[in-house]
Amino acid sequence: MNTAEPEVTLAKQLALVIDLNVCVGCHACVTSCKEWNTSGAAGPLTDLHAYGAGPTGTFFNRVQTYEAGTFPATETIHFPKSCLHCEEPPCVPVCPTGASYKRAEDGIVLVDYDKCIGCKYCSWACPYGAREFDEERKVMTKCTLCVDRIYDELLPPQDRKPACVKACPTGARLFGDVKDPASEVSRAIRDRGGYALMPEWDTQPANQYLPRKVTTAAPLGPGQAARPATVDELKPQLAQVSAATTER
Repeated sequence: MNTAEPEVTLAKQLALVIDLNVCVGCHACVTSCKEWNTSGAAGPLTDLHAYGAGPTGTFFNRVQTYEAGTFPATETIHFPKSCLHCEEPPCVPVCPTGASYKRAEDGIVLVDYDKCIGCKYCSWACPYGAREFDEERKVMTKCTLCVDRIYDELLPPQDRKPACVKACPTGARLFGDVKDPASEVSRAIRDRGGYALMPEWDTQPANQYLPRKVTTAAPLGPGQAARPATVDELKPQLAQVSAATTER
């Protein structure tokens, strides 16, 4: 007789979809997240010794920026990352007090601060490095998808979105139910080839990423250099500009 509990399939899963093609790395999502959550139910998100030798700070959302490719065909990539609200979150079963849990009604993974003992087991279990330890309160914290905001009926319907989504100037962050095939996020994933981060871990991340478009260099015209000009090659032009400026 099989006594294992049947696998629960959620009917709703709220998540973020990040468009890497239009993210410009401005960090508006980072600062707006910090501002909202510091003053909200998840806060305060304390920074200690911000200008000292060993600064520490709590952030639910971070943007990693790096270069890809080989010179001269390189490109700068901005990669926002926060809790992915996995359907199989490894941070939940390792928690000895039940402080980490996944909500059945919307799939959001949260931390009950009253139960958290700051053991950091969840941080070690998370393959994405999405958990943040609050040095002042001695508890683990993480992205909540602004759960205190998205259900606030005192806010206008158009404002019931995570702070990072509202703040993004390029519309790189989408929010919705990825289990609803008609939702904006589901359509974006289908139409743009959205993908999960590190699927080999079998955590089934709810958050998805939309890939950057592959661009090719325009054909070179007559006399155009096949690579960026060096400073020495530009010296004659710079001398002419300098002379013209001096004459004025």
